[in-house]
Amino acid sequence: MKKILTLVLALTMLLSMTAFAMADDITLDVIIAQYGPSTQDWFLGTGMNGTSFKAKFEEANPGIKLNLEVVSWNDLYTVVSTRISNNNAPDILNIDVFSDYANEGLLLPVSDYCPDALFADFFPSFIQESVIGDTVWAVPDLASARALYYNVDLLKEAGVEAVPETWAELEDAAQAIVDFYGGEVYPWGIDMTTDEGQAAFAYYTWANNGGFVDDKGEWALNSDANVEAIQYALSLVANGYTNPNPATQTRYDLQDMFGAGKLAMVIAPNSVPAYIAEKGYTGVNYATASIPHNEGASSSSVGVMDRIMAFRDDSADQAARNEAIGKFLTFFYDPENYVGWVSMEGFLPAVNSAVGALVAADPSFEAWLSVLDSAKFYPVTKAEWNDVKQGVIAVEQSALTGGDVRTLLDELQAKVTGK
Repeated sequence: MKKILTLVLALTMLLSMTAFAMADDITLDVIIAQYGPSTQDWFLGTGMNGTSFKAKFEEANPGIKLNLEVVSWNDLYTVVSTRISNNNAPDILNIDVFSDYANEGLLLPVSDYCPDALFADFFPSFIQESVIGDTVWAVPDLASARALYYNVDLLKEAGVEAVPETWAELEDAAQAIVDFYGGEVYPWGIDMTTDEGQAAFAYYTWANNGGFVDDKGEWALNSDANVEAIQYALSLVANGYTNPNPATQTRYDLQDMFGAGKLAMVIAPNSVPAYIAEKGYTGVNYATASIPHNEGASSSSVGVMDRIMAFRDDSADQAARNEAIGKFLTFFYDPENYVGWVSMEGFLPAVNSAVGALVAADPSFEAWLSVLDSAKFYPVTKAEWNDVKQGVIAVEQSALTGGDVRTLLDELQAKVTGK
């Protein structure tokens, strides 16, 4: 009887300890953007060397569970907005924008949860893109840079002796391609869709000493340089130098055309080689160069950076939750995990610790780091950025159907600034 009583007491204590441990577990609600067909598998399937990020993290961090969801970019903004409206914001969010969330008081300062050693590992220029006032509100997830990809063989066969560096040279090269191939090859790719139209605005305005803001950081959407730049881009379409439907053909459509040898030149991210390989395109001989610019201006790359941020949760044990978020970030950015993630998706890293391994695996990768050093970023820290992003796309699409560029940009400037 005594042995039975002892056994019962031991089992009771064990169950109590288990229940206490389970009650002590922290569950982090995580939303990750879907970058490509492998994202879901890497985070939740077997794409991380036979296991998933979720399983590997939970094994390495007992007491922390991940309720992790991978969401398509097409649905991401709506999903997050709905969650916030329902007072059910995620603990951790991977997305591109952050300023609205920060200005509404929804985010935690990065200093509350990011370990000092990890914070020091991020590229400082990336961190600066997530600062409002003196506070850092998000950390960079990964980055990409844009450059001109050109089909070496198509240009050579058409008699284009040098890759165009200026807008005038681009027009000459495009005409030579039209003359040689007729309608079989599109000389130049333009994406003015709702997917990437803001990138097109950046390509042409930055290449004409214009841009979203002026030297003082104030919105300058209707500057003379911007009007001239967008009119130039539209002239390429009107002259038959581009893909036929810039308002609906996304960068993925353009990359497919390029991989199939139907498009001679396109501005695209550093992930193009991975995209071409994954799609099985063979026989395309391509190289990269700087984005063409107008006379009197200089070339610059467009840098695109996504972020990871943490939302406030006043109902939770904030100190314990912050520590758990810090462990999530530390695990994610550990080179053993992070290098595989960046390589798989064909992006550029956000931490110095990943650079050595990436260059060792692919020496050509180092050139993209130089491109990033000169890259310009969207002014996402400004509260009006979402309206501007959608606004410049609307301007381009209206202009494609005959709208006057200056009038459209004047109206957008007035809408954004109130004057």
